[in-house]
Amino acid sequence: MTIKRRTLVKALATGGGLLGLCALVPQWAMAAWMREAFAAGETNAAIKALYGGDLPVESAEVMLDAPDIAENGAVVPLTISTTLPNVETVSVFIAENPSPLAAQFIIPEGTLAEVSTRVRMGQTTHVTAVIQSDGKLYSATKEVKVTIGGCGG
Repeated sequence: MTIKRRTLVKALATGGGLLGLCALVPQWAMAAWMREAFAAGETNAAIKALYGGDLPVESAEVMLDAPDIAENGAVVPLTISTTLPNVETVSVFIAENPSPLAAQFIIPEGTLAEVSTRVRMGQTTHVTAVIQSDGKLYSATKEVKVTIGGCGG
């Protein structure tokens, strides 16, 4: 069975388009909410824009596994994990990048809070992992030395 263009346009015009628009509106709202955090020029400002309010406290329960030396800043592997209960989000901030907020992961309830990713780093700098658990913020920071820049360097 093939759908003719006219049938598709009629279906979208009579309700399918409205349903699609409703699905996009939350994404627009989230994009606007995150824009300030991604636009922040330094780590603490990005954390405050993303989470509002207080800054995180250093915690031994936040494990940030990153290389001491990254030979190529274009692909720096990171793993963040924690034993804290009720983890809501895991975020990664890279201090000297043009946008310190590199990533945020939303952790579904009951899920093991461990994420692995690769990030770009333009130069030697501090990487900070922030965990939101039970509405509080916890962090771990590590300096990563970059020998070949990945952000245009």
